[in-house]
Amino acid sequence: MSDVIGDLRKALGDRVHTDLDTREAHRSDSWVLAELRAFEERAPEPPLAVVRAIETADVVRCLEIARKHGVPVVPYGGGSGVCGGVETSGREIVLSTRGILGTPKIDSENLTARFGAGTLGIDAENQVRAKGLTIGHWPQSVEVSTVGGWVATRAAGQYSTAYGNIEDILLALEVVLPDGSVLRTRETPRASAGPDLRQIFLGSEGTLGVVTEVTFSLRPLPESEVRAAWHFADFDGGLEAIREIMRAGWRPPVLRLYDASESGRHFAEDCPPDRAMLIAIFEGPAAAVEAESKGVARICSSLGAENAPVSVVDHWHSVRNHVPAWRDFFERGLIVDTIEVAATWSRVSALYTAVTDSLREIPEIRVASAHSSHSYRSGTNLYFSFAALPDDPKAMEGIYRESWDRVMQATLACGGGIAHHHGIGRIRREHLEGEIGAAGIDLLRKLKAALDPDDLLNPGNLLPPRNA
Repeated sequence: MSDVIGDLRKALGDRVHTDLDTREAHRSDSWVLAELRAFEERAPEPPLAVVRAIETADVVRCLEIARKHGVPVVPYGGGSGVCGGVETSGREIVLSTRGILGTPKIDSENLTARFGAGTLGIDAENQVRAKGLTIGHWPQSVEVSTVGGWVATRAAGQYSTAYGNIEDILLALEVVLPDGSVLRTRETPRASAGPDLRQIFLGSEGTLGVVTEVTFSLRPLPESEVRAAWHFADFDGGLEAIREIMRAGWRPPVLRLYDASESGRHFAEDCPPDRAMLIAIFEGPAAAVEAESKGVARICSSLGAENAPVSVVDHWHSVRNHVPAWRDFFERGLIVDTIEVAATWSRVSALYTAVTDSLREIPEIRVASAHSSHSYRSGTNLYFSFAALPDDPKAMEGIYRESWDRVMQATLACGGGIAHHHGIGRIRREHLEGEIGAAGIDLLRKLKAALDPDDLLNPGNLLPPRNA
């Protein structure tokens, strides 16, 4: 393996790092199991080296050299993934795109912005806001995730109900293919020039290419904002309200419904016991905001909702990007996680019941709850949370996997989708066939083989092992 590192150093110089601290910092993403294994001092082997690319040409050379030597390459952005999309075993090169910043190009006339893939989300947003514009993409990880990572994981943001998800915001991209060739898609508002090649890489999780540049379609900063909240007799009542809101054509950027358990945890002072809290933020042209906020209020009132103080929304907004430290839970003997799925309106209530009931069958489970945070004309997502307290800390990983398996199995049985916006990684890969079928898995394998015949780009991620 010294040959590949030697060739990388000849081509890329001091952008190649082999010191232990850098290698250990890039051996996994923020997956709970990766954090647990590190806590238990059984973390995976760090990679052979870390290449810190600063331009597209660095990515090209790294992939060409790795392919020549038959060495796997794991793309690494902000490291904020939560499904095990990054996991090394001591034989890979990690290719960090964090340094690919480029020179941002913001076009106020065409409402576009181009960034290097390593740009942090919050930095990109702040740059366009200085021009009176917004990307409108606010994942919880906005301060630590990269714009290239948003594309690779097919991300969603907290304001998606109005602004859309990353596939709705992405206008064009540049991606380096596994053989080192570079694909650039054209910046046009729409095209009918064959299949949309951007879709190959949206959600590909570093297995089909390395995103090096993205161009977003922007919006002007909103003229007006209104916040509101209501609580419902039960979760189903709140879901029906969201369904009617979406059906009527209203699109508040934020529309989040919490079940009784989560309402009690987050809004105890403002939500009566056993009620479900719905919070909303309306923004845009002043006239549209006024009409939309009143229209949504009428729907909620007609379904028996009671008004809650606006301070509920203010509190959510102030803590919305807080990401818990998993180690704090481990030290208390708890194993916790969140799992986001999606379903059409006719299935979502049954899905909520099936998942929470199944989780509660695990003796160690202390919390099984959910909220809805991204809605559409034809359905919504459910964001489940679970917490388990085993008697034996060594049982944490087993209980964690059982919890995930139960959520995946119940979701598939109810006709839901197993991943709304966190991707597949390693925790969901064995369940992927349940959603896309054997033909879908076969198609992905053929695409992977065509682009990466030696399976060198992020192997083990996304697709289940052939013997699974």
